[in-house]
Amino acid sequence: MAQKTAEQEKLMTIKEASLWASNFMEKNITPSNISYLIQYGLIRKVGNNGSTNLLKEELIDYYGAQKKTRAESWKEQLGEDLNWALSFEQYKEAETTKHVHRLHPYKGKFIPQLVEYFLDGHTDKFKKEKYFNPGDIVLVPFSGSGTTMVQACELGIHAIGMDISAFNALIGNCKVTKFNLIDVQTEINRITVKLKDFLSSSKTHEFDEILMKELNIFNNRFFPVPDYKYKVKRKEINEKEYGSQKEKEFLPIYNNLVDKFDIKLRQEKEDTFLGKWYSQNIREEIQFIFDEIKRIKNTDTKKIISIILSRTIRSCRATTHADLATLHEPVTAAYYCAKHGKICKPLFSVLKWWESYTKDTVKRLAEYDRLRKNTFHYCMTGDSRTLNIFEETNKKNPLFAQLIQKQKIKGIFSSPPYVGLIDYHEQHAYAYDLFGFDRNDDLEIGPLFKGQGREAKQSYIQGISGVLNNSKQFLVEDYDIFLVANDKYNMYPTIAENAGMQIVNQHKRPVLNRTEKDKGAYSEIIFHLKPR
Repeated sequence: MAQKTAEQEKLMTIKEASLWASNFMEKNITPSNISYLIQYGLIRKVGNNGSTNLLKEELIDYYGAQKKTRAESWKEQLGEDLNWALSFEQYKEAETTKHVHRLHPYKGKFIPQLVEYFLDGHTDKFKKEKYFNPGDIVLVPFSGSGTTMVQACELGIHAIGMDISAFNALIGNCKVTKFNLIDVQTEINRITVKLKDFLSSSKTHEFDEILMKELNIFNNRFFPVPDYKYKVKRKEINEKEYGSQKEKEFLPIYNNLVDKFDIKLRQEKEDTFLGKWYSQNIREEIQFIFDEIKRIKNTDTKKIISIILSRTIRSCRATTHADLATLHEPVTAAYYCAKHGKICKPLFSVLKWWESYTKDTVKRLAEYDRLRKNTFHYCMTGDSRTLNIFEETNKKNPLFAQLIQKQKIKGIFSSPPYVGLIDYHEQHAYAYDLFGFDRNDDLEIGPLFKGQGREAKQSYIQGISGVLNNSKQFLVEDYDIFLVANDKYNMYPTIAENAGMQIVNQHKRPVLNRTEKDKGAYSEIIFHLKPR
């Protein structure tokens, strides 16, 4: 075998880079991870004749910067009391969004591994005892997207959720419902066939195809992958100026096609979310699917397909790829996309996302079916400060209500809203518009629109205290309550006191997988409360 030259010793294939990086970082780095680095210009592609290699020195530079572990770096910023064991950094995104946890986007949800840690039966040097057993009941007074209910069901623990948002309750209940998957697939197939037939008479598809061809030609010329991103990362190209210039150059091509095919970029009425944030074509397709969903006879099937539609229309809003979570102004023209490093376009049909999400949803539901246990689970809609769990559960499931009354609830695992951070209704405004749910924005605890001033903090303390005081009557005497919060204003000692409880332990954990653009060091605390 010929010996490698000095120059060849500097090069690595993607597979070799994966093995080297895995050994260097002491965790699994896949070839896909390496390909991602090349694609986004973090490491340069080297090679000809179809081969892809990279320079070992660049790999060393990139992972060397990571080698000062994130744990060390974050502890410097957030304090030595940071419990890195609760970071769950060993899990890939596919594992932290496993099965039904990714049925629908939701701001501020925690990862299932955190719930598992406190609900399952293991102990370790941090978790000295187990708090829940199969057959116990866990209460989730801030149910959100249903993460705790889902994991409780997987562990054989009954779960009762509460949420002020009707749409949140729908998401959570859909995640734990056992569906007739044959019926779900049948209805999806029916609607998809009808949607395609509906689109067959539209010029939108032809317009979109021609636009994509023009974009591919333009982007291949001016934004070659991965060279362009590599040069941007190294400041060889001023991304803002260059992107803006090329955006203007492509605009005449775009406008000519819009005029030629008579594409309606805006709706006549924009006084609602659905009116403002969707093109006329998209809005018509949304309504078409929704009308077909109304024809579904099976209530559970109707609900889960409604969730698929909601997930679809969220991805079809008239905004840039970088601003899906934080809308600014509707985007109706082709634009330079900093996320993808090229000229991108608005969406003109829901079909692609509808087909993708229907397949993904059925797959995730089937996967969860194989894991779930036979437990009771239900999320009620209402104010956790006043809801009567016995009465509300009895309306939905008398057998579950009897169980709650007989053995009572073992404890709570929930993440209360953070003061002045998220408007929990507004994040799903499109769904409220389409489905006609009543909104209870004024009953939210600590919403963004109330800010983080003194009055807002006082209202927050009263709100969370009220939830705990209402919940106590349904709990066993020696309950365990776990609340996940970023308490930068030190409100939870007062909250615990107001509720007649004591904080017996607190775990400060790093939050690694945030959906926001800010990827800086960030932590939250799991407060463990017991009777005082």
